[in-house]
Amino acid sequence: MNQSAITSGQTPLILIVEDEPEIAEILKAYLERHGLRTDRAPNGQSALDLHRTAKPDLVLLDVQLPILDGWQVLAEIRHRGDTPVIMLTALDQDLDKLMGLRIGADDYVVKPFNPAEVVARVMAVLRRSTLRKQATPRSVLRVGALEADLESHEALVHLDGQTHQLELTRTEFNLLVTMMGSPKKVFRREDLLEICLPEGDTLLRTVDSHVSKLRKKLELLGLENIPATVRGVGYRLGASHVSG
Repeated sequence: MNQSAITSGQTPLILIVEDEPEIAEILKAYLERHGLRTDRAPNGQSALDLHRTAKPDLVLLDVQLPILDGWQVLAEIRHRGDTPVIMLTALDQDLDKLMGLRIGADDYVVKPFNPAEVVARVMAVLRRSTLRKQATPRSVLRVGALEADLESHEALVHLDGQTHQLELTRTEFNLLVTMMGSPKKVFRREDLLEICLPEGDTLLRTVDSHVSKLRKKLELLGLENIPATVRGVGYRLGASHVSG
């Protein structure tokens, strides 16, 4: 494991939320073999308790759990903050995957899975999380008319004496705050794909689609050409009255 590529501090702690002991033990063995620390919760309530006390760097979260199911746990984790979450489920249906990503999951693995693939997904999400934090080190970003709170996941537009809340998907929010962290920097599509997109293996043109949707939402509130396209390179926050 390239430790520096994941975190500059203590070895990452992975919280395994799984009610089947055999699956939990297999995941534990594979993760620890790759130098990661682990903890385990057998139900949704203990998962939330451990999330609060142990402060894991990533949560592997089964959907079908006793007491509180995975969707309820995920919603509460997102209410608390931005801990990366990978969902584990036996339900191989697009609707379930979309629900998880809409609530705020970072990735999605269907059972039965190859434990080595789960480890690879964990490492990739940890790396994305670290890159995102490096790009946006402050908890509240303010750039011109834009304001974004990383803890509450709220984005606001202050324009003409009025404040409007932006209704953004998780990916759109990540794109916005990444560019707000360095408003004059031009971000390559490859960089934005690595930092912002939770869908796993996807294409560079997916970045264009998310940026287009973000731009349209900002246009509706009076901010034009944000993010701006830098032809042949990628995107930057854009207009001078926003980026200063």
